[in-house]
Amino acid sequence: MKVKSSQYLNQVKPLLKELLNSLLEEYSYASILAADSKGKSYSVSKSGTVIKEDSLLSGRGFVAKVYDGNSYGEYSFNEITEGSIPDILYNIKYSLIPLKESLPEGITESQYGELLDEPNVFKESTEYIQNPEELGDEKIVTFITKLSEEGKRFDDKILDCTVRCNYQQYHKLFLSKNKDMEQNVLWTTGSVIVMASRGEEIKYYFKGYSNLGGTELLEEMKGDIKSVAQITLDLLESESIKPGEYDCICTPEVTGMIVHEAFGHGVEMDMFVKKRALAEKYIGEYVASPLITMHDGAAAAKEAATYFFDDEGVPAQNTVIIEKGILRRGISDSQSAMYLNTKPTGNGRRESYERKAYTRMTNTYFEAGKDKIEDMIASIKDGFLLENASSGMEDPKNWGIQCMVNMAREIKDGKLTGKIYSPIVLTGYVPDLLKSISMISDTTVLSGGGFCGKGYKEWVKVSDGGPYIKAKIRLG
Repeated sequence: MKVKSSQYLNQVKPLLKELLNSLLEEYSYASILAADSKGKSYSVSKSGTVIKEDSLLSGRGFVAKVYDGNSYGEYSFNEITEGSIPDILYNIKYSLIPLKESLPEGITESQYGELLDEPNVFKESTEYIQNPEELGDEKIVTFITKLSEEGKRFDDKILDCTVRCNYQQYHKLFLSKNKDMEQNVLWTTGSVIVMASRGEEIKYYFKGYSNLGGTELLEEMKGDIKSVAQITLDLLESESIKPGEYDCICTPEVTGMIVHEAFGHGVEMDMFVKKRALAEKYIGEYVASPLITMHDGAAAAKEAATYFFDDEGVPAQNTVIIEKGILRRGISDSQSAMYLNTKPTGNGRRESYERKAYTRMTNTYFEAGKDKIEDMIASIKDGFLLENASSGMEDPKNWGIQCMVNMAREIKDGKLTGKIYSPIVLTGYVPDLLKSISMISDTTVLSGGGFCGKGYKEWVKVSDGGPYIKAKIRLG
């Protein structure tokens, strides 16, 4: 089934068009983004059951954007009626636009041309099997409670088994002189986190789930409780790793973390504008192994970060960032692209209608290769299989990377020994790491369980992943 349109947005659309037409009488370019979204989260653990509406993922509101011949202004509001339209027009003309006359000393107004407004009229919706709103809170909580109890019963050493489920259903309209676009999207994510202890030592293992769809995802989680619990117990036998550079194989979620942190943030082109990304100087040059082709785009995959147009009205795209090792281009929002004299890539995203659009990643991943995972393991004399990525940091200006991986499985003479090391810190200089990639598996997996911030804020849903990769990596 397809996600239905928002009744609320359908109701106010004539008023939005009326407002738009009035703006176009005053400004050569005007657009309106309208959003109606609802997000909910569920969690069951030893500490209790939590059901709550997610404030980050819920809300209704609008943002009007106008061009005064030199620059752009945006005005957000959360209500529109026939009677409020004159006030909105007044506030844009007499409160918003004059703000540029009172800029702090030392800050000047940027000069921009007029955005292209190519004709585009469509209505698109994603599909689902089971809508969480139709399934209802009680059934969702009952399901994840059973999973949590099963995990806790697995062994006496298990302290807790936390099971979570989150979803967002959002509806957006984008209106301008030549555009009338609507999108209706539903994604769902879940996670299983098991914690175990032996004496004073505590270890955990987790597995994340995501889809561009509904709570049919819960069935996928059902079959993994025992394996997640067993791996957690195995981690109690883990040792600390000897720091050094090793031949490593990364599972798809670790590959995804490397893709996201090592090169995703580094090619966000609003960072090119601010001269905060080294990648700008390397367009057209080798930055990775010739085996590597990297994509980003809301149209590049069907995952939690998929959409049909961005928050500036640019249709979703599939951008090839690295092609056979060569850095071809970055990703951009509309105004960064205009500043840099390039075409926007459909990556202009807002945390909400109240926030500015920035260049943001969507579905970011490496293409699959031709190797089999068993051959990749067999090729390693002394190294590790890295799995269960947990967190990462990047430095786009200097191309440094630091990531945390929950475990490393030892490989000796082409075989997994069963020995486990944990936790693992993965560090390095991005081009060195990417150029060392020598084998790539023939399957690609993406996961969209997480969010991405711009620095420490501006959170948006992303997905990342790729194939298994073999590379030389510094571990500690």
